[in-house]
Amino acid sequence: MRHIKIITSIMAVALWTSCKQNTGTQKSAEQPSKKGDIVNTIINDEDNFYHIDFKNYPSNDKTLPIGVFDSGTGGLTVLKAIVNYDENQNDSHKNGSDGELDFNKESFIYLGDQANMPYGNYSGVGKGDLLNEHIIKDAQFLLGNKYYSNALDPSVNTDKQPVKALVIACNTATAYGKDYIEEFLKKANSDIKVIGVIDAGVRGTLESMSKDEDAIVGVLATAGTVASKGYRNTLLRMKDELGYTGKIEVFSQGGVGIAEAVDEDPDYFDKNLKKPREAYKGPSLDGEVKIDRTLFDIYNFDFDDSKMLCDSEKSDDCSILQINDAKNYVRYHLVTLMEQIRQSKTTNKLKSIILGCTHYPYMTQEISEILEELYSYRGKNGKFLYRDLMVQDVKLIDPAVDTAKELFAHLKGQALFNPNGNIDESEFYISVANRDNAANVIDQSGRFPYDFKYGRKAGEIQEYVKVVPFSRDNISADILSRFQKQIPYVYELMQHFNKTSEKTKDLKEESKI
Repeated sequence: MRHIKIITSIMAVALWTSCKQNTGTQKSAEQPSKKGDIVNTIINDEDNFYHIDFKNYPSNDKTLPIGVFDSGTGGLTVLKAIVNYDENQNDSHKNGSDGELDFNKESFIYLGDQANMPYGNYSGVGKGDLLNEHIIKDAQFLLGNKYYSNALDPSVNTDKQPVKALVIACNTATAYGKDYIEEFLKKANSDIKVIGVIDAGVRGTLESMSKDEDAIVGVLATAGTVASKGYRNTLLRMKDELGYTGKIEVFSQGGVGIAEAVDEDPDYFDKNLKKPREAYKGPSLDGEVKIDRTLFDIYNFDFDDSKMLCDSEKSDDCSILQINDAKNYVRYHLVTLMEQIRQSKTTNKLKSIILGCTHYPYMTQEISEILEELYSYRGKNGKFLYRDLMVQDVKLIDPAVDTAKELFAHLKGQALFNPNGNIDESEFYISVANRDNAANVIDQSGRFPYDFKYGRKAGEIQEYVKVVPFSRDNISADILSRFQKQIPYVYELMQHFNKTSEKTKDLKEESKI
């Protein structure tokens, strides 16, 4: 008999030639916001900044790039899997590696919506409609032709190419927005394919198990992805479709702060701080997401170099305690996940964890180390606390590889492979707060304050952000160093874009990656 138990906690358009346009002539940032529906605006309002002429969209053009977007830089881990993918013969497209990367003749356009991240928090404050608006604008950017040269550029460029396929390299955006994007494209009479990461993650998880195997599957994702039940619902569906008969239990943990620390969101991480601050949104002793004093020994937080912020010199005496380090966030959430499992009284074992946020693969080494610590942790009675509830080598499932597989299958099925392209022509963009929009509230660091970011209302059609090329002006040296170590080929493509593309010619040399 099939059964499954689910447990969750906390959560190129008409003009493709190179030119500039003054945004003031297109109902843009400098004009009052206009109430409306973003989908209808894009499709029908020819004078609007966001309009796309779908009647003349070159969707079947093999030479077009592939669009990839995420709420920040986490989706680069998906792009890494795609650009390094070699599972097929390049000439025949049949299965089998040939030592030549499968997408080496494809170019990619990447967007990280850094200004509006983290996406995982919108549902928790009742702003799912605003999140979907951001997601549609992400798709619009990739489908459209507009970008700015830099954050201070007053006029928009219109020489960006459109894309022939869309990859949502974000779990939260997939959970909340994939169907919405597909409905948008259907209204626009567009046949652009949309690929999301959740199906891929579930497929990879099930493929790691035998058909009759009993197992606990952990889902480590943003609070928004957990709340959406995207992995829950997909696992239920695919388990039955693929004929799995074992007892599968799913425990989900909303990893508040992990992605934000990876992307250096100051509400969750600030390496310059020495003491706790008021504008903190992560787990704390008395916050909505609580640090449990009774679990201090198990958390095993690293207090060195202000990686934990305490209002006392002695950690045991803290009345205010804030996490200020990505690995410490991971510690908190893995312990919380194992406590869920322990308190459930299950007799099953954790065998795999889906990395349900594209930022988390940056932390795979740390996740593995902490899981090993928890496997070996002994309580005060000397007995192993979690060993009966987890296998020694818990598999970490990264949905990115299966996403690459689905993209390859689509290009093959639709005969959309570029015969003469060059992956070196890939482009990388990031959103920044639009200083030319008088309605925006922007802090000293150039970001949206938390209350403004999540206090905005959907339906106010305006340019909250400008989308600009990746550069040292908008990505920190620490993050770039991580890219260089963990996603080296993608990093090389970024460098090539900065140094050779006409779209980055206005960047100062010291700003180039």
